[in-house]
Amino acid sequence: MTIHDFLRAKPTRVWLVLVAITVVSVVTAGGHGSGSRIGLVALVLATVKARFVGLDFMELRHAPRLLRTLFELYCVAIAGTLVVVYLVA
Repeated sequence: MTIHDFLRAKPTRVWLVLVAITVVSVVTAGGHGSGSRIGLVALVLATVKARFVGLDFMELRHAPRLLRTLFELYCVAIAGTLVVVYLVA
């Protein structure tokens, strides 16, 4: 496998996206307090990362429709709950 093949592989691309999201989260939310709206962005990005991990590394993207739908609903519910708790706190 060449480096070109490695970089074109889907798991590598997803991993690079996950790393980029992590860097963006750390850079943007690093110096802000807990009441900052940027914290909301970091929470939503964390949920997006969890979705990528579930779909691509746990292979839920090709799972039966019911299982994938339940996972997607779980991600939406977690993101919604985190946002509400963050705004109320």
